[in-house]
Amino acid sequence: MTKVTLNGRSVELDGDGDMPVLWYLRDIAGLTGTKFGCGAGLCGACTIHVDGEALRSCQTRLDDIQDGSSITTIEGLADGETLHALQQAWAEHNVPQCGYCQAGQIMQAAVLLTENPNPSDADIDEAMWGNICRCGTYQRIKAAIRSVAGTGSASTADAARA
Repeated sequence: MTKVTLNGRSVELDGDGDMPVLWYLRDIAGLTGTKFGCGAGLCGACTIHVDGEALRSCQTRLDDIQDGSSITTIEGLADGETLHALQQAWAEHNVPQCGYCQAGQIMQAAVLLTENPNPSDADIDEAMWGNICRCGTYQRIKAAIRSVAGTGSASTADAARA
């Protein structure tokens, strides 16, 4: 059994070590914001943070998670009742259409802005590559990321957990 911090709470990952973290989160922890997309780690819908790194939870096994790790899902990105800056920007820029990919998009963007608080358009394109939006809202995604870039507010929830 692996002891981790999941969205700020101490939990024990109890399950088959070969189980993808995605299924643990959805089926055991009841955190359904992380979505199943392709199952091959290619679409990004299942993106979560493990120790501040964006990982595809459909391809990450429970046994891949180290004791003491910190896991953040879209449900844990916000700081209490206050939405994360990216979640606010997503709403302000009317990013989602169907919304299915958006949790993964936001999680990937949060890591980008933590690592590079003021990315260029090329940096955004590179970091977000592999996060697929079937509705094609890429320009709105980029606009939302740009609106948060440089404000210093993108990583507040992650910084509080560190």
